[in-house]
Amino acid sequence: MALYPQWLFLGLGAIAFLPQPCLGSSSHSLKYFYTAVSQPGQGLPQFITVGYLDDQLFIHYDSDTRQKLPRAPWMKALLEEDPRYLVRNTAIAQSNELVFRDALAKLRGRYNQSGGLHTLQNMYGCELSKDGHRGGYDQYSYDGRDFLSFDKETLTWTATDVPAQVTKRKWGAEFADNEYQKAYLEGACIEWLQKYLDYGKETLLRKEPPTVKVARKAAYDNMETLVCRAHGFYPKEIDINWKKDGEVWMQDTFRGGVAPNSDGTYHTWHSIKIDSKDRDRYRCHIEHDGLLEPLDLAWEESASDQESDRFSRESSSVGV
Repeated sequence: MALYPQWLFLGLGAIAFLPQPCLGSSSHSLKYFYTAVSQPGQGLPQFITVGYLDDQLFIHYDSDTRQKLPRAPWMKALLEEDPRYLVRNTAIAQSNELVFRDALAKLRGRYNQSGGLHTLQNMYGCELSKDGHRGGYDQYSYDGRDFLSFDKETLTWTATDVPAQVTKRKWGAEFADNEYQKAYLEGACIEWLQKYLDYGKETLLRKEPPTVKVARKAAYDNMETLVCRAHGFYPKEIDINWKKDGEVWMQDTFRGGVAPNSDGTYHTWHSIKIDSKDRDRYRCHIEHDGLLEPLDLAWEESASDQESDRFSRESSSVGV
């Protein structure tokens, strides 16, 4: 017997609909996160499960409310079409709460832990890339460390330590469950992803182009740093590179992560360290779904830049 019946994680209610091609030109993902803790407190429930469509939280359940609750405005249309959606999913979440609590207790015994705060987490979901490729994953962690992960191509589980090997042997022998897990990740999960995208298309399939600016930071010995900042764009996927004489240039470059803004858009940056005499040879190259064509931007001196350079020269001349 596995630590949990795997089917509890798989069903969101059987609503028949035909699969469609990927909506929009970007990649999209549907992810679910489960967390069980041994010592709830300070606002942290004993069990939490949330669902994300791309980076947007759309469904939530915890052991305090014991109800699946919608968290995205577009869920209203889904609930009008399918009034029992929350009833079905609440029942599934309540069952998962029990099996996760039981699993956490068993793992504490397996790791010889009598007390303290311990966590069992599960993340599973699927991705649909812009070229139609379907990806899927199912992985577990215990106390913040990798525990088990599922390989849907080989229908096998990978364990990270001796206690995890016990679960691996049990789940590895459940061939029907593993085949069903693969079918879910490649089939039903993708279909739900497409269905949710259709409901949330006004926000999730919108295209907002980036506002881009190239700034300059002067340094010593004729070296300087050019920083290309892009902000206010959606979807999240963006391609930023520095080009030298029209060719992609990777040397002495540094890339920031893509981070969210409060309005649901994103921002990022990409810098390069150069010799100031070669400044005109560099361009920031940006590709994004919100742009009709790629951008190639060079640094342009502004009035504030001129004033800053003048102050630097005057300061240097008087020994400040």
